[in-house]
Amino acid sequence: MAKSPAKFMLEFEKPVFELEDKIQEMKNYTASSGVDMAEDIKRLEKKAAELRKQIYSNLSRWQRVQLARHPQRPYTMDYIERITDYFEELYGDRRFANDNALVAGLARIDDYSVVIIGQQKGRDTKSNLMRNFGMSNPEGYRKALRVMQLAVKYNKPIITLIDTPGAFPGLGAEERGQAEAIAKNLFEMSRFPVPIICIIIGEGASGGALGIGIGDRILMMENSWYSVISPEGCAAILWRDSAKAPDAAEAMRVTAPDLVELDIVDEVIKEPQGGAHNDFDISAENVKKSIIKNLKQLISVTPDKLIEKRIEKFSKMGAWQE
Repeated sequence: MAKSPAKFMLEFEKPVFELEDKIQEMKNYTASSGVDMAEDIKRLEKKAAELRKQIYSNLSRWQRVQLARHPQRPYTMDYIERITDYFEELYGDRRFANDNALVAGLARIDDYSVVIIGQQKGRDTKSNLMRNFGMSNPEGYRKALRVMQLAVKYNKPIITLIDTPGAFPGLGAEERGQAEAIAKNLFEMSRFPVPIICIIIGEGASGGALGIGIGDRILMMENSWYSVISPEGCAAILWRDSAKAPDAAEAMRVTAPDLVELDIVDEVIKEPQGGAHNDFDISAENVKKSIIKNLKQLISVTPDKLIEKRIEKFSKMGAWQE
């Protein structure tokens, strides 16, 4: 199914939705009464198209954060279903348990055999509880590491799809070594001798995102965000008021164009007008094209050079002094 069937309206989208509802009412009235309203409908459709273009081409950073959290946005499994010819999910960290917030497995994308790892959210209360709202426990990061080590063993590229509000902060997660599990992934991913492509498809928050986010190419969907902390968390710390999240988002520069400018992200992947949730198929096709383009560039690079350039890439980030 290309489009999500149910409507969910963000505040800034109200003018467009109201106009589209009016157009639909006029079409229904025309069909039931036989009154010709074609000219009026055509005029309003043109106005709606212009309004959509005006709104979505001038989104604020906070509005992009809201789109990244849209409950009908495509998640990891939606992309995997559309971009792969084959996917075999693998389970468990071989230490404690399987973490449903993170999926991992072997896949084929056109001519490329790869490993895909991604965070998965739920669509309703039941699935969100099962997926822990996309927040991984330590066993999730250890499962990811186990599958990445398989990729290294069989010389397969690694693709990660990042979409999380953060690693799970519960007591059990901390007792089982949440920080150590993430730190271990950072260390190991920095020196894996295979191509790694990381894509932020929605939310990229804190160490929860970074735990599967060290790669040769860092890509972002057009309406995603990536930062060390959420805008609400930043606002609560700086102003003691999470309602100032829109101001925090502006100050933090969390969007894809910002991070390309800061040399943290390599490429922005286009979304359909209004966000990826408006057409899953087009969004997935754009992701697939970007993956294949970058794989073609990375596949011929020697392992030593991959590691050298990856370490250099992350060493240059931020402002620091020795």
